[in-house]
Order: sequence, then C-alpha cells, then structure tokens
Amino acid sequence: MSLPSTESVAPAGANEDTTPGKDAVQRRTNVRWKLFVLLLILVAVNYIDRGSISVALPIIQKDFNLPPELVGLLLSAFFWTYALMQIPVGLLIDKFGPRKIITASCFGWGAATAVSGLAGGFLTMFIARLGIGVTEAGVMPAGGKLNAIWMHKKERGRGATILDAGAPLGAGIGGILITWLIAVTGSWRYSFIIAGAATILMGLAVWWYVRDNPRQHRAVNEAEAAYIEASHAEEDAAAEMVGSKGRRALLPYLKFRSFWAMCLGWLGFNGVFYGLLTWGPLYLAQAKHFNLNTIGWSTFVIFGAGFVGEILGGTLADKWRESGASANRVMRTLLGVSSAVVVAGLVGVTIVADPTTAVVLLSVVMFFLRWVGLFWSIPSILGGRTNAGVLGGAMNLSGNISGFVTPIVVGLIVGATGSYTWALLYFVGAAVIMGVSVLVLDYSKRLAV
Repeated sequence: MSLPSTESVAPAGANEDTTPGKDAVQRRTNVRWKLFVLLLILVAVNYIDRGSISVALPIIQKDFNLPPELVGLLLSAFFWTYALMQIPVGLLIDKFGPRKIITASCFGWGAATAVSGLAGGFLTMFIARLGIGVTEAGVMPAGGKLNAIWMHKKERGRGATILDAGAPLGAGIGGILITWLIAVTGSWRYSFIIAGAATILMGLAVWWYVRDNPRQHRAVNEAEAAYIEASHAEEDAAAEMVGSKGRRALLPYLKFRSFWAMCLGWLGFNGVFYGLLTWGPLYLAQAKHFNLNTIGWSTFVIFGAGFVGEILGGTLADKWRESGASANRVMRTLLGVSSAVVVAGLVGVTIVADPTTAVVLLSVVMFFLRWVGLFWSIPSILGGRTNAGVLGGAMNLSGNISGFVTPIVVGLIVGATGSYTWALLYFVGAAVIMGVSVLVLDYSKRLAV
C-alpha cells in the first residue's frame, strides 16, 4: 500500500538555535538532552541488573549444580514475562504517560533484583527472574515514547541511540561492577542486593526530573518548548493528510509491511545481542578458559565498543539527515552496512581459535550491531507520538521473543554438542533476519490506520 511521504521542509526558523523573546533573542535550553542522559543512565542500570546473572553465572552454576539445559532455562526466565508485558505496558504508557510507568518499573525491578540475591536454588531464582521481567518491561517503550514527545524529528536518531546505548554501557560496566562487588563482598548475593537498591534510587531520580510534556518541566524555556512543538505541529499536519492522527489499537497496524519489518528486525537484533549478553561470559569461561576477572574486563571491552558504536551511529544518522539525505537512504545504508559487518564478524568468531582475536571480533560485531538502536525512533515514525508506546511495545515484544528463545536454544546446542560453534551460527542466522528487515522497512511514512 503506497502512502504519501511525511517528509517535508521544516518551518522557517525551526532549526535555528535561538527564538525571539520579548526584548531580545532567547537562547534555547537543552533540558531534552539532560533528560536523555538520565535515561541513558537508567537503561545502563537496567542492563547491569538484568545481565548481572550472566556475569555471576559461573559461580551460580556451581552453587546450584546446574546442567547447561537448566542454565539456558534460567537465563530465559526474565524474557518470558518481559516479552509478555510489552504490549500491555505500551498501552498503559500511551494512556497514563511514561513518567509514572518508568518510576513504577524502577521500584519494582529494584526490589525483585534484591530478592534474587536471596534465592536458595534454581526454582526461587527462576521466580525472581520472572519478577524482574515483569517490572522492567515498561522502561524501553516509555523511552521510545519520550523520544517522540521531547525530541525534534531531526534529533530522534541521537535520542533513540542515547536511550538504547545504555544497554551495552550497562552490560560493559556490569561485567566489571558485578565481578568487583563479588570480590569485595565475597558473595554474588550481596552484589544483587546492592544493585537492586541502586535501582530504587534511580526511580526517585526519574520521578524528580522526567515529565510527560516539555512545558511541564520548570527548566524548559519558551524557546525550547516552541522548537519541539514546531516539529510536532509539522508531523501532526502530515498525519492529518494521511488520516493517521489519534490513538489507535495495535490490530490495524498488522496489515503493513513496515510494521512487520520493524518487529522482525528487532527480533533478529536481539537474537544476537541477548545471545552474547546471556551466554557470552560462559562462552569466554568455557571455550576460551578465561577466569572471572578476565571475563569482567573482556565483557567491558566488547560491550563498551557497542556503546561507542551506538552513539556514533545515532550521530551519523542525524547529521546525514540534516545534510538533506532521505530517511530511507540514511537508515537502509547505515543499518545495511551494520548487518553485513555483524554477519561477517560472527562467522569469523566461529573460525578463530585465539582468545584475544575472538574478543576483538566480538567487539567489532557489537560496535556495528548497536547501530540498530536507531530502531527506537521507528515507533514514532510509523505511529506518531500518540501511538509510539503501543508500537514500541510490539517491537520490543518481538525482540524479546528472541530473549527467551535464544538462551534456551543455545543451552540445548551447547549441551548436545559440547561446543559453541553451532550457537554462534545461530547468531549468524539472527543477524541475517535483521539485515533483510532493515532493508525492506520504509522509514519515511506514517502508517495510515
């Protein structure tokens, strides 16, 4: 179905750094960027918490005497409830606003993380991980909604990747932080309790600083509010042209190719990312014979490269768009290159035997893989600000199907073969799905529903 493009020329003055005031030219405040730095920190804490079990897993596996199949089941538990909650929480975000949902998530997942440190065995740890999945579910869709509300359309690539860059940053820092906490406290249990308490403090910071509308924030001046609203007005006018303004349920979007490309692209992306996040430390321990300290630093290098790559990818996308390139040219080129490098790098990891070379290749893979964090700008492109929550939830549901399938599949593969080779080839297949999806998605049109 062909729809009119929503790309158009910005109103005069919309891209300038100043706006006329009563007596002089008023300089824009930059509250939106500070808010997204806070979200970056929040998502980093999110991934420290959800990835902490992977870093501590060599110890937990021995304490609980777990075979690879039960390890995979335990690693997948978080994603079961996390995925199932995505669409319900997306609807709640669109109805009640992202501030309330994120704050509630912080309190809930902080408590659940702390409780996981008290687990006495497989079953209680499994239940605690289910609880973390339920409570963390609202963070990323709410962040996508805030990107639509707070960012000018020419800034949403950076907004999306700043938000999503918290994932590799948290995974990288978490590798060092959790191993350090284990060493200092002498127990993985205390490290989980401390991480949970830090999350609750983040919830207080979110409630204090985040607002559902720029004009509700006392630090936002008229120039910044008007700048954001000019972009909103342009998008709303385009939405009226295609008859796509107002809140919609999810069902009408299912008929569009771009909706499915968004979902499958995120599914393929997470097949790689969650595979490396959950099984990466055990791969380094068992296949490359790293000790706990070396695992921590290797994880930092690999996921740190992803953080740098993601920030760079968002900046490249926005700068290229500002130069006049079309949305489809920018996104398909950047994400197509990203997919090709990820596939090649993962194939390389299956071939090389040297541990250092494997870490280097995984770092390259993560650097380019995280460019796909640009996907967090897509829910607002396809559905506008009003429906960004539910579309973000649908996208994240698809991605987290990989979240609960991948750890189980990898556990079965490793248990059956005694090797990680076919597990890495599974990641290659996920990257191919990602690559096809990013090339067929139309990044220029609001869906008319």
